[in-house]
Amino acid sequence: MAVIPLNRMDRGESGRIVGILGGHGIVRRMESMNIRVGKRITKLSSIFRRGPITIGLDNTRVAFGFGMASKILVEVQDR
Repeated sequence: MAVIPLNRMDRGESGRIVGILGGHGIVRRMESMNIRVGKRITKLSSIFRRGPITIGLDNTRVAFGFGMASKILVEVQDR
């Protein structure tokens, strides 16, 4: 199993969040969107190289920017 930033995942790939890089502010912002260590997510869409990234977790879709996605570390299953 590989640990990679969310922005490097392929569309349709699933994994478990293992870390969030950054200070208290970004961690709290992520947690307010229910994005926290241990959650299973699926990358639904992204724009090549930059732009918003959409993920699915707990029957919800969440979108955020490329930079924020680079701070979420995900353990991808079959890579």
